[in-house]
Amino acid sequence: MEWNKKLQLIIDHVEHNLQAREEPVDREEISRIAGCSFDFFQKVFSYMNGMGFAEYIRFRKLTLAGYDLKSTDMKIVDISYKYGYNSPTSFTKAFQQFHGIPPKEARENEVKLRVMPKLQIAQRRQFSWQVQRKAGFRLIGKTIRVSCADGEHYEKIPGFWSECQKDGTYPVLRSLDTGAQKGMFGLFSPCDEDVDEMEYSIMVISDKSLPAGLTGLELPEQTWAVFDCRGPVPQAIQEGWKYLNGEWLVRYPFRHAPCPELEWYSDGNPYGEDYLSQIWIPVTGGNENGTFGLL
Repeated sequence: MEWNKKLQLIIDHVEHNLQAREEPVDREEISRIAGCSFDFFQKVFSYMNGMGFAEYIRFRKLTLAGYDLKSTDMKIVDISYKYGYNSPTSFTKAFQQFHGIPPKEARENEVKLRVMPKLQIAQRRQFSWQVQRKAGFRLIGKTIRVSCADGEHYEKIPGFWSECQKDGTYPVLRSLDTGAQKGMFGLFSPCDEDVDEMEYSIMVISDKSLPAGLTGLELPEQTWAVFDCRGPVPQAIQEGWKYLNGEWLVRYPFRHAPCPELEWYSDGNPYGEDYLSQIWIPVTGGNENGTFGLL
């Protein structure tokens, strides 16, 4: 069974437990459906959906709690226990963080509550990709460390891009760009499993002097599987990752080269329907005809 079908079965199982049975999610049952360990499933879920599995369940609980709060006479304490919170205090804190208002005020006032809809796994559209051998190049940019726990990096990385635009880093990097095709790279280091953290960098190709406060990185000549993603960001690039992890890796298993994975964002209007972004995966071997090191 392909990952899309497994994932939809698991999402349906979660909904049944939350709404019909009002029971906690069964990790062993999820592992059985997924055909892998629960920890590995969580990693796949994060890659395919842009959020952690625990985060998705938490958001669904708080969405359903909002429905109960506005449409029933259930006491807040009963709602908190229904959705697995140890106390009304912890529920109130989580509810306010998600909805932006305490549950008591939400019940008494006409307010809009936030909704995390049940995921529906759609059919993946085909993405254009090719294997390219590229000469080595030098990158300059800014780097942060982020936690990989519960998909936290999916929240921190967009914030890092916003921060770089606000603090002046973005125009500095644009002025340093000497690449043949102008654009920004997002660079992912492997997750350090000992501390569950990874480094993420926003960089440009540059042969200019390294300014203070920025980091530099030399990438060697390398074969890359390059995926074109068309459309507004971040949706287009997120859909590209979903396709890559949900389908492409299953059909075209390869040996990952010892080099970081990259996202590339072209110059232009990032909200345009024809905007080009790319995902670069380093693979062993390879040539322009598309052969490379399969597992």
